[in-house]
Amino acid sequence: MLRLSKKADYALLALRHMAAAQKSTVASRELAEHYDLPPELLAKVLQQLVRAGLLSSHQGIRGGYGLAKKPSDISVADVIVAIDGPMTVTACSETDHSCDQFSKCNIRDPLWKMKDRILAALAATTVAELASDMTPAPDIIPVAALRR
Repeated sequence: MLRLSKKADYALLALRHMAAAQKSTVASRELAEHYDLPPELLAKVLQQLVRAGLLSSHQGIRGGYGLAKKPSDISVADVIVAIDGPMTVTACSETDHSCDQFSKCNIRDPLWKMKDRILAALAATTVAELASDMTPAPDIIPVAALRR
């Protein structure tokens, strides 16, 4: 079963939010409070997306994170690979032949083909598509402000 990591989930959630948002930047802490996510983990995820060139980071009083590309130019596969690295469905790899069963394995090639199909489907789905059914995100109101 293909299952996304929490970090990949958080990354997709953040990018979907940013794609639907009316403002150019979103603060990490505000995003974490709005979706009840661990702020430190979300900050690390957002930094990974910056390093991958999917987000840009802006310093200052109106700082935060914004999309570095159009949502239609960011695929779900781009996000997953940026967060979790290359996608695999088996323990063996196309370059590592150290497995004792490598020469006799009869499911390796079919599983690699399945991985390629899954990756193609993820590459064909964009952040814009994820956000298409989402109404424009309201300005995030920190949870602390709601408690006053």
